[in-house]
Amino acid sequence: MRSIEKLTEELLSLPSESRALLADKLVESLEFETDSAIQSLWVTEAKRRRDDVRQGAVQPIPGEDALAQVRRLIEP
Repeated sequence: MRSIEKLTEELLSLPSESRALLADKLVESLEFETDSAIQSLWVTEAKRRRDDVRQGAVQPIPGEDALAQVRRLIEP
């Protein structure tokens, strides 16, 4: 059996589209203790947002910038 490190190295060498598909499958394989209807809605929303970014409909911003914006909105 391959080590996690070796497997990770091999998988990271895949094209980004293949890695994204693999990531989707891995996340879907995790067991969540949530209502299946709620889980389905979150998966649909996450895929919609992912597609918006991929299609250029929205421009992502670094997490650090996003947090700074939120802090400015909530600080008195």
